[in-house]
Amino acid sequence: MKKVIMMIALLAIPFAIQAQTKFHDVELNEATGPVKSITQAGMMGRGEQVINFTQDGKMQAEGLTGLVYDDNGYLQKAERSVETPQGNMKITTTYKWENGKVKSQTMDFGQGAMTQVFKYDEKGVTTSMSMDMMGQKMETPYTNYKFDDRGNWISRKTSMMGQDMEQTRKIEYYE
Repeated sequence: MKKVIMMIALLAIPFAIQAQTKFHDVELNEATGPVKSITQAGMMGRGEQVINFTQDGKMQAEGLTGLVYDDNGYLQKAERSVETPQGNMKITTTYKWENGKVKSQTMDFGQGAMTQVFKYDEKGVTTSMSMDMMGQKMETPYTNYKFDDRGNWISRKTSMMGQDMEQTRKIEYYE
C-alpha cells in the first residue's frame, strides 16, 4: 500500500509543479486571487477599460503584444498600439519588480518616456505614484480605499493636477 501511495505522489509532483506555474499580471494590476477580469471606469474623458486574465493569471487586453516574462512569471516588457489623433502610436512598457510588487514602470512613446514609481504601505496597498514625464514630475496620492470581500480595491480617491477624483473598478473572479 505504501508503494502505491508513493507512486501516486511521484506522479502528482509534475502536475503540482505545473499548477503552481503562474503569471503575476493580476498583481501588476493591484489585485490578488483568481481574477477573471477588471473593468475600470473611465477617467478624464477616457472610456471604460477592461482587462481579462486567463486562469493562470496572464493578462489579455486589446492591442497588448510583445509580452516578455522572467522565469518566475513576472512581466518584464509589453507593447501596446494606441490610436491617437496623430495616428497609431506604439508604447513599450518595461517593469521593475520588488517583493512581488511593481516598483516602477517606464513607458517609451518613441518621442519620449514616462516613468511611474509606486509606493506601498505595510499591507501592500498602493499609497502613491510619482510620475516623471520628460523632466516634469508629479506625485499622485491614493486614499479612502474601499475593498471587495476578497480584499481587492474597488474604489479609491486620488488627486491629479489639482483635481480630486474617484477611481472605481469592478472585479470578476473565476469560481
